[in-house]
Amino acid sequence: MRKRYATFALLFALTLATVMTLPIFAQVLPGNVTSTAMLQSRSSDMIAQVPTAPTAKRPNVVLLATGGTIAGTGATSTTTAGYQAAKLPVTALINAVPELKNIANVTGEQVLQIASENMTNEGLLKLADRVNAVLAKPDVDGVVITHGTDTIEETAYFLNLVTKSEKPVVIVGAMRPATALSADGPLNLYNAVAIAGSPAAVGKGVLVSLNDQISAAREVTKTNTTSLNTFQSPDLGYLGYVELGKPYFYRTSTRKHTTATPFTVTPTTKLPQVDIIYGYGNNSPVLLNAAVADGAKGIVYAGVGDGSISVQLEPAAIAARKKGVIIARSARAGSGRVVRNGEEKDDEYDFIVADNLNPQKARILLMLGLIITNDTKALQDMFYTY
Repeated sequence: MRKRYATFALLFALTLATVMTLPIFAQVLPGNVTSTAMLQSRSSDMIAQVPTAPTAKRPNVVLLATGGTIAGTGATSTTTAGYQAAKLPVTALINAVPELKNIANVTGEQVLQIASENMTNEGLLKLADRVNAVLAKPDVDGVVITHGTDTIEETAYFLNLVTKSEKPVVIVGAMRPATALSADGPLNLYNAVAIAGSPAAVGKGVLVSLNDQISAAREVTKTNTTSLNTFQSPDLGYLGYVELGKPYFYRTSTRKHTTATPFTVTPTTKLPQVDIIYGYGNNSPVLLNAAVADGAKGIVYAGVGDGSISVQLEPAAIAARKKGVIIARSARAGSGRVVRNGEEKDDEYDFIVADNLNPQKARILLMLGLIITNDTKALQDMFYTY
């Protein structure tokens, strides 16, 4: 009798469970669109009720493209020399790094499309004008400039002197074209955007970032023809590093820059002609005299050692100065300060020294300085200030 009641109770429970679950099965049967939609709606309602963490506001970063290797293409994936620079447009650079949307709202503009050895004074002025115009917009947090590595340090230092904003400006390039195996451009670009959107980069002047490193525009230089680690700051070292999309700064440059300089340019500014004459054994005055005859307002002499001028060339340099041409002594050594009145009688000859600026950067500062003054004492002070 007890077994009969137990069997009956079990059958009753199974029947009741079946009746209760039939409506649920009916909702998800194929073809039952209405019931399925209702189920999805209920699920959505349940999900919507789950509280979500607030999303941090992403910075607005504008990418100004100028060409260079980072936009270059090669015939094969192993072509890392002899490729064509400045082939890809700015949209292709942005689309190649979809992860950018996770760290910033990035928009792009093609300002130039050149290999950087072809950069001109007019190109520098055009780029500076766009940088200042973009940074003047209140909703822009920073600017990234893609650039060829050959003259990246010159453009960076020029912008470091003429940019009139404390917002971050980061110049980035690549040593391998976009089509190469292990192309370095995409990660370099990602890091540059991370820096440009970071409050930690505000007020630090124009920065150069490649190979996970951050350098000051005034101090960095290209030191190797093909190495990914080519950009170094020989005298003073890096400012910091980028790690997992976050910049880490360890120091800052003490030289005045951006909003603290007197240099203002427009696209119509006439930059005076300044040429570089290289020092070497048995050199002659032919090239210096040719530069003066061509209309040079200033000569940067990349002297040997501590900026020494040979006895073959010194009379021509003195004669050029008497004609009103500014003579600035730099050094081809690659690092170190040029000592005033060290190897030359700078006071007597009315020369100036370039401090620790390399010849190509000394040319940039002398060009801008000559817009303001021809006074050698004032120009010398600029080299010790900027």
